[in-house]
Amino acid sequence: MSLADLPQYAAAIVSELRAPGEVGADPALIQRLIEVGFVPGERLKVVAFGHPGRDPIAVRIGSTTFALRRFEAQCVLVVPEVSNR
Repeated sequence: MSLADLPQYAAAIVSELRAPGEVGADPALIQRLIEVGFVPGERLKVVAFGHPGRDPIAVRIGSTTFALRRFEAQCVLVVPEVSNR
């Protein structure tokens, strides 16, 4: 599942990154995501969505919060963490 599909407050682990599917998409996008911490094995949490349309998506990795556009978040594949409530 992609980061863009997670609900608000959900925690997940980054499993892999994939190139955007859009023609003419910035080829350096994956490199930028890696440089700011979106690497396989890293834990993240969705903290907020913009209005309207859930764009951008605010994501916390470690102690840093990033705002990703929806198409950027679709490049980050994640495995949701199971809640032990």
